[in-house]
Amino acid sequence: MPTAREGLLDALEDLLVEEGERAATLDAVAARAGVSKGGLLYHFASKAALVDGLVARMQERAELDVRAMRDAPDGPAAYYVRTSAEVGSAFDHTLLAAFRLAPGSDSRVTAAIQGIRSRWLELITNEVGDGDLALAILLMGDGLYYSASLALDSPGSEHHGTSTQAPADAQAPDLSDIDSLLRVVSRMRGGSGRV
Repeated sequence: MPTAREGLLDALEDLLVEEGERAATLDAVAARAGVSKGGLLYHFASKAALVDGLVARMQERAELDVRAMRDAPDGPAAYYVRTSAEVGSAFDHTLLAAFRLAPGSDSRVTAAIQGIRSRWLELITNEVGDGDLALAILLMGDGLYYSASLALDSPGSEHHGTSTQAPADAQAPDLSDIDSLLRVVSRMRGGSGRV
């Protein structure tokens, strides 16, 4: 069972993802979490402290992802490409919430997201030995994530309304798309194209 603090962060994330930053007031977060505003203020003294809590959670979840990426049997590059189309995880939900804040003026969130991306890029660069190739792989993952996120929010999806508005024909990348990209990564690295 989540702690009250975790429940408040869950409520903040849900409001940000579903309704955007303006809806994520302290009163709304408290109501969504089922606590009084005083209960919220006990854990987070201000909206800035609540956002700091979200950033800390995102960094903790990113650290778990970085470890899994570093230790992946098929290497960081393949792990990154393969997992970029996986949406719906707790880490993904936290990232989506943070993205709802990042376009604004909150430099803490933007810096945290940039720090996570830098860690991913560093792992990929260390594996492939070429910064340009590593950046291309990172951007492949971005494209997969974008496509999967659009499909998640397409009309008829059970998650419709949880991210950006998608075209009606948006489709999530399937395994053959990912396998194709992994073969491209292998060829770019001078391999046989087999994954």
